[in-house]
Amino acid sequence: MTSKQIVWIARHGNRLDFVNPEWFNTATRRYDPPLSQDGFVQARELGLRLKQENISHIFSSPFLRTIQTAHEVAKILDLPLKLEAGLSEWHNPYWMSEKPELHPRELLEEDYPLIDWNYSSRLIPNYPESEEEVNQRTGEVARQLVAEFSDDILLVGHGASVFGTTMGLLGGNPVVNASLCCLVKLVKNSHAWEMELDGDTSHLSHSETRVRFK
Repeated sequence: MTSKQIVWIARHGNRLDFVNPEWFNTATRRYDPPLSQDGFVQARELGLRLKQENISHIFSSPFLRTIQTAHEVAKILDLPLKLEAGLSEWHNPYWMSEKPELHPRELLEEDYPLIDWNYSSRLIPNYPESEEEVNQRTGEVARQLVAEFSDDILLVGHGASVFGTTMGLLGGNPVVNASLCCLVKLVKNSHAWEMELDGDTSHLSHSETRVRFK
C-alpha cells in the first residue's frame, strides 16, 4: 500500500420522491427511487469536481439513486462502477415495511453500461437493521475496501453510508455533513486517517442540499 491514500465519500443527489412524494404511492419498487432531474445535475457537478482527482475505483450502493449518481461520475472519470451492497441504505424497519426491492440486473444493464458485473459485494445487509448494525456494516466495508484497494477510491452511498464509512475509518464519532451530493475526503498518512472535507457541497452551483438521512 502507498504511504498516502485518499478515500472520497459522497451521498447521492436529490431523489424523485423528495420532489414528488406521491411517486411512492404508485411505484413498483417504492424503496428504490431514481434521482430527480436536479439530482442528475448534482451528480454531474460532483463528477466535474472529482475529474482532476486521482481516483482509481468507484464503489456504489446498489440502490438506483446511488447507481445513477455514481454512473454520472464514472462517465466523467472514465472508470467502471462496482456495486457494493455493504454501502446500501439503512434497512430501517421504520422507513421500510419490508426488505427493499431493488432494480434487477437485466434492467440496470440497459442503462448503466459502466457497471462492472465481475465485482461481488463484500458485505450484504440484513433486514431489519438497527442504527448500530448499519454503522458496523458500512464501517466494516470501508475498512475492507481500503485494505483490498490501495489506490484512491470513491464510495457513493446514502446519509447512513456517509456517516458509517467515515466513522469506520476515523473512529470515534466525527461530525459529518451528509447533505445531498456532499463530499467527504479522508486521507491516510502513514497509519492514521484524517478528515480534510467533512461534507463539502461547494461544487453544487445551484441546488438545494437538504439534510435528510435517506
